[in-house]
Order: sequence, then structure tokens, then C-alpha cells
Amino acid sequence: MSVNTSNLSDFEEIDRFEQAVQTFFKGHIDADRFTAVRLQQGVYGQRQEGVNMLRVKVPGGRLTLEQLEALADVTESYAQRDIAHITTRQSIQIHFIPLANTSEAMRRLAQVGLTTREACGNAVRNMSACALSGVCPRERVDVNAHVTGATQHFLRNPLNQQLPRKFKISFSACEADCAQSLLHDAGVFATVRDGQHGFTVKAGGGLGHKPREAIVVEEFIPESELLYSLEALVTLHNKYSDRTKRAKSRIKFLVERFGVEGFVEKYREEFARTKQALAGQDYPKGEWREQTGQDTPGQGAPRKLFAQHQEGLFVYPVAVPLGDLNVAQMRGIVQLLRAHGLDQLHTTQDQNLTIMNVPQEKAQLLTEGLAQIGLAQPGAGDNVTACPGTSTCRLGITSSPIVAAKLSGGAGDLRIRVSGCHNGCAQPETGDIGIYGEGKRLHGKLVPHYQMYFGGNGMGDGALALKGPSVPAARVEQAIARVKQAHQDSGEQSFFAWSRAQSPEFFKQLLADVIEVKAEDAAMVMRDHGDTTDFRVLQLGGGECAGATQVQIGANFFEAAHEREYRNALVFQRKYAEAGLCVEAILRVLGSGLAQLMGGFRQDDLEKLATQLKQIVPGELADEYARLVALLNSIPEMTDTALQAINAAVDAWTVQAGAFCSAQDEQLDLSEALPRLTAPAAAAAHEPKRAAEESEAVAA
Repeated sequence: MSVNTSNLSDFEEIDRFEQAVQTFFKGHIDADRFTAVRLQQGVYGQRQEGVNMLRVKVPGGRLTLEQLEALADVTESYAQRDIAHITTRQSIQIHFIPLANTSEAMRRLAQVGLTTREACGNAVRNMSACALSGVCPRERVDVNAHVTGATQHFLRNPLNQQLPRKFKISFSACEADCAQSLLHDAGVFATVRDGQHGFTVKAGGGLGHKPREAIVVEEFIPESELLYSLEALVTLHNKYSDRTKRAKSRIKFLVERFGVEGFVEKYREEFARTKQALAGQDYPKGEWREQTGQDTPGQGAPRKLFAQHQEGLFVYPVAVPLGDLNVAQMRGIVQLLRAHGLDQLHTTQDQNLTIMNVPQEKAQLLTEGLAQIGLAQPGAGDNVTACPGTSTCRLGITSSPIVAAKLSGGAGDLRIRVSGCHNGCAQPETGDIGIYGEGKRLHGKLVPHYQMYFGGNGMGDGALALKGPSVPAARVEQAIARVKQAHQDSGEQSFFAWSRAQSPEFFKQLLADVIEVKAEDAAMVMRDHGDTTDFRVLQLGGGECAGATQVQIGANFFEAAHEREYRNALVFQRKYAEAGLCVEAILRVLGSGLAQLMGGFRQDDLEKLATQLKQIVPGELADEYARLVALLNSIPEMTDTALQAINAAVDAWTVQAGAFCSAQDEQLDLSEALPRLTAPAAAAAHEPKRAAEESEAVAA
């Protein structure tokens, strides 16, 4: 079984972030611009002033003992609260960290290969995966290799620095799809077609505002082309998703905009180009095997000791109530596993942990050791997940952790999912019973409510939940208890099947008296769980899930950097005509960005764009752009020599354009988006006209 040995950290990057923090403290960068900087580094604002949440990427949920130890150190040394929180996407969140402490916290994590880079903001987020990959008898491949490969491919990739919104990817090791591709921007699961190993790829899923089930874009794709497919989908999102209306800028809205067939057609266009550009790149290779069992551990992780395909070894699940671990528990787990020669554990989508490679004779020893630190195996009814809600989140409407602690899935061990707002971080649309917080006005008062969902399952044969009624938060326990009883009385074992067999009005009628609030009863439902005052929704300026307001010219420069990487890859493959198209794309995206920055407009025709720039951009920069466009059009056939010359000139102009844009906006940081020039090219950047003339001579 593969282990997580990849090092994702970058100490120089942390040094740059610390400098940005000091610049912010001195008032030399405004709060909105600094928000974009810290979100890129995984530092998220809280409801409480002066402290932040640090989100740590845990690709596929794989943690080493050294990494868990480092997480304990960070929580103990730099946070004001004694809790690390496991998310439904298998990341770790540590709250209540003063901004001044974040850099040192990152350095401690970097020592063990962990990073917070792109764990927040408009980027490809933490890669999630089925928690038993590498050990499950049903798996077709150990997808850990693909998770690692995709993580390394997208991390710090120019394409991934200023997306319109976040992008989430899941990996499953078989058609059971325990990692739930149904709800992801992109999701893959391993399969076999005509004896060949490969993957099915889905895209356009999402929860929150307008939940949507993902569609299939590849029924079957070989392992060698999987990264092409994922990059094509990220490119599609980057190119077409709305950058102005944040509520509609997830990739699921592109399916709505283009229609299923139109979306797949756009994807095919991007895939063809991506495949061509990345053709020379190595790809992740997994360990494929024949299935030796059909038991499905389920959404998240198994609920009991689970036999691995490695003979004599088991997966030991650990219940972590609402995903919260304190420092003593983290250190206790490390000590316990080391004492028994165990070294692999995973975070799971149900906010629990799994310990891998446990000999059966050590299971009881683990049970005894975990009991000493207040942990145990999952038990019937405790399959409850929750987001932080109003405890820390700026978007939170209701106190989801407090109400979640009061709920139980009962003897049927139903999956209960509790979110503090409609954004759905606890994935309420995938639970047997899911709820999210909202405010509704009754009898002239704002009353906390929970919108209910029934019969969700994000796995292979599942579907997003059916929307039910909204009930007052004070009565949500009563509502859930009544639904559980109705299911139990039916005799149907599957809640999924039972809920979908009911009439559209069934749940509304079942809960009619719970929903109704008479005027004389209003005072009894005015407070949220844990509150001592009447309910109100605080105006905190919005949350940061969507990222800070982008500076469009920054997105243009990163898109140009992505095209530059494609250009260089195609030159290496001697595909000169295709590389020339990348040069054209660089000039188009930067020219349009420059025009828009100066009050002009986007234009696809390079000659018209050159004319526009001469009217609004002063001097040599516009003149040089026009010369480059003329030069590109004058080259009858792209050759290696011609490309070397035009590439050097375009890169030199890009640096000049970056300097010009930074002068217009002193807070603009384009350092990661600009080409690194060789000495001759660097000199040419100071004399762009001479560089263009030399290029013209070569072309002639």
C-alpha cells in the first residue's frame, strides 16, 4: 500500500507571506487585497476579530504520525482554543490563531510536509478520496497515487491561482464511489472497460446554492489521460465561469448555462488542447488489482472493524464527535499507535479517523488505549457531522455544532448532516437526514429555522436528498425524532428507499404541527440552541468562502502564465504551430487585460486590440505590442528558430507590461505570474524595440 510521502511545503513562500503580514500591519496594503493574499495561504477570517482559522491540506485524508504531532503542536502553541477540527473534505482546521502567529504555525507544519497553500480561496482545494484506498477488498486501484499526482500537479500551478471560484475534486477506487463524485466540481472513480483499467469522470456537481448532481463527461478514460481530463475541467471553469456574480461562479452553473451537451462539447475542446500540451508529461500510475470482496464501507468510512485485502489486517475506525480533537487526544493517538507499531491513519468525510493495517489481536488494545483519551469506535446513532456554524464562521446563521451534539441517528444509525447555513459544508444534501440553518420571519419576528432534506446519498447509486419543510430550530430535535419513528414503523431498512417512496406532501404533513408556530407560541422559538438572547443574523460583511474580490488584471497574468507553460511544453514536443497559437493567446489575454485596466474593453482580434491600446496606453508599451502582433502575423511558418525569437520578445514585453500594471496599482503582486527571463531576455525587457527588431530579422 502506498503512503503519503509527498512534501507539499515551501519555506520561502511562508517567508513571503510573513512579509505580507508585516506590510499589512504597517497599513501599506488594504484589507481587501490582503484578504486575497492570506486566503491563498489557507488563512481564513472568523466571526471573532483578531483571530483566524488555518486550514491544512490533507490530500486523500492521509496523515502520518509526525504530521498529527505537528498539528497538535500548532494547536497547542499558536491557537487560543484546544481544538483541531476534521472537515467533511478531510482537511484539518485550527481556529483562533492570531494573524501574527500564522507564519510560525505554517513553518511547523512545513517541517512535516504539510501545507495550507490553496486550502482556501479561488483555487483547487484539498483532494478528497475514499478513506480505504489501498486496503479495501473492493477497490480496483489504490488511488492514493492519483491523489498525490493531481495535488502536486495543481498546487502552485498558474492555472490554479485566480480561478473564478473554488474547485473541488474527489477520487474513488471503484464504482461504489465512496468519495461521492456526485457532489463535486470534478470527481473520478476507477472502473474497467473491456479488460482495460481506467476511470469514469464526472463534473458540475455541487451543494450550497442550487444543489446539482454531477454529469458524466467521460464514461471511460485510461489512466494515462486522467490528468488531461481534470485540467481540461479546471480550464473550462477558469475560462467560462462568471467572475462578476460570485453566487453563480461555480462550474455547476456552466452546465446550466451551456446545457449538458453544450458543456460536454466545451469540455471536449479543452481536453483536446490539454492532451496535446501535456502529452510529454509523466502521469500518476496506481497499483491495479482484482477485486476480492464486494462489501462497501460506506460514505465516509466503515462503522466497525473492517477486513483489508491484505490478509490478517484490519481498518480500525475511530469516532471523533463532530470532528473535534483536542491536543491531548492527538498526542494520545500518536503515542498509542507508536506503542503498537502502527503508523498510518486517515481523516474521513464523516469527520472521523481510520487506523490502517491493524492486526486483529491489537484491536482490543487500541480500544482500551483510545478509551483512556475519551475516544472509541463509532456506535449506533453517532453518525452526525456538523460545520462550525456560528461558533466561528462569518457565514454561519445557526449554531450547528450545538444542535448537532443533541441529535442521534438512532438504532438505525442514520446519517445526520448539520450545516449552519445554506452553503452546506456539512453536506446536508447527502445525509439520510440533512438540515441547514436559515432565518424566517414569523409574526413580525426573525425565527431561527432548519431547512430539512431527506434521503441523500452521494455514492455510486445515490442521489442528492429530497427537499423537505423548514422547521423552527427549537423544534428540530422533535422533527427528526418523528421522521426516524415513521421510518422505523415502516419496516423498510433503507432510509433512502423509504424516503423516496413517500408522496411529495408526506413530510410536510408528518411535521405539520412542528412547522406551524402560533402567535402565542412565538416566544418559545425565538432563540437558537445555546443562545440566551433572541435570534438575529449578524451582518459581518459576508464570509470568505468565495474569496476576496479579484483584481482582473491579476487573473489575466496568471492565465498568460498558464499559456506560457503550454507554449514551452509544445516547443519541447516540436509542435511549433500549436506553440504559436499559445503565443497568440498570451498576447490576446494580456492585451485585453491591459485595455480593461485602462478603461477599454476585451477584444479577441489582435490587430484591433493593438489599435485600441495605442489610444489608451501611452508610449512604448503599446507600440511594442503592435510590433509583436505584426511580427506574429508576418511569420509564414512557425519554426524552432522563429519561436525562440518571438517567445523571447513576448516574455520581455510581458515583464514590461507587469511593471506598468504594478505602477498603476502598487498593491498588485504579479511576481508568481511573470516569466523568469534569461540574461539576454532580461536585457531585452529594457529594450523591447530592439528585441522585436531582432525577432523580425529572424522571421525574415
